[in-house]
Amino acid sequence: MIRWISTWRAWWLAWWTCVGLAMSLATQAQKLEPLPVEAVAPGVWYAQGQSALGSPQNQNFISNSAFVIGPKGVVVIDALGSPALAQRLLATIAALTPLPVTHVLVTHYHADHIYGLQVFKAAGAQIIAHELARLYMNSETARLRLQASRTELAPWIDENTHLVPADIWLTGDQEIEVAGLKLQTKVVGPSHTPEDLAYYWPQGKVLFAGDLVFRSRIPFVGQADSRHWITALDELLKFDAQVIVPGHGPLSREARKDMQQTRDYLVYLRESMRRATEAMEPFDDAYKATDWSAFEHLPLFRVANRMNAYNTYLLLEHEQK
Repeated sequence: MIRWISTWRAWWLAWWTCVGLAMSLATQAQKLEPLPVEAVAPGVWYAQGQSALGSPQNQNFISNSAFVIGPKGVVVIDALGSPALAQRLLATIAALTPLPVTHVLVTHYHADHIYGLQVFKAAGAQIIAHELARLYMNSETARLRLQASRTELAPWIDENTHLVPADIWLTGDQEIEVAGLKLQTKVVGPSHTPEDLAYYWPQGKVLFAGDLVFRSRIPFVGQADSRHWITALDELLKFDAQVIVPGHGPLSREARKDMQQTRDYLVYLRESMRRATEAMEPFDDAYKATDWSAFEHLPLFRVANRMNAYNTYLLLEHEQK
C-alpha cells in the first residue's frame, strides 16, 4: 500500500511538472512575437530597447538594433541581447521583405548587443566587427558575464547561448559593400570599448553610432576611455548625418544637439573627478560634494552614475601618473 502511494505521488508530481513546463514554454512562445520597429529613412528601420537593466521580464531588450534593406539582402546593425530577441527581429524583417539577412554589423561586443548573434549566424548571415573584439571574445570577463547571464537572464540566456566571433574582422576605417549597399566604417575606439565601430550609410545619411551615443539616458561608462570617447564624438560630427541611430535611446534627428548630451556628461565626469584626484580627495567625499542636478532626471542615473564616477576617478588617477 505504501509503495503504491509513493508511486502515485511520484506520478502526480511528474505530471504537474510536465504541465508546468508546457505552460512555461507556451508562455515563452507567446512572447516571441515580432519586435516593433520604427522607420528611420527609406529602407531603414530600428528597434528601440528599454531604458532599463536587463531582466527576464524584458528578455534583455535594453539596446537598439537597426537594419537596412538593400537590393541583395538585409544588413542588421547589432544583434540585441538574447537569441529570442534576434528571432523576433528576424520575424519583423521577414514581414517587411523576402530578402535574407546577409550581414550583421557589430558596433561592439557588449552582451546586450551580441547575445543574438548566433540566431543570425544560423540563418546564414556573415558577421563583421573590429578585430580588437577578439580580445573580449577570449577573455575571462566575457566568460564570467555569460555565466552570470545564464542565471540572471534565464530562460532567455541559457546553456545554449554562446559567443559568436566575426567572419570578417576590420582593422581600420574603410568602405564596405554588403547586400548591394555601400557603408563607411569608422573606428571610434578605444572609447566605450576598445573595439568600437560606427557605420555610416551615405545614401540615406544615417549614422549607426553604437554606444558612443546614449540618448535620453545616462551612458554606461564602465572601463571606457572617456578622453578618447569625447574626441570620437567630435569625429562623428564630421559625417553629414541627418539621422543617428544611437546604441540606446530614441532616434536623433539633431546630431550635434543629441551628441552633446553624451559629450557634456563625459566632460563633466572628467572635470569633477579630475579636481578630486588632483586634490587627493577621497572618492566618497568627492562624489557627495559634486552637483549632479543637471543629470539626475535622466533614466538609470541612480543605477549607473556612481559607478561611472568611480571608474572615471580611477581612470584619472591612472592618467595623472
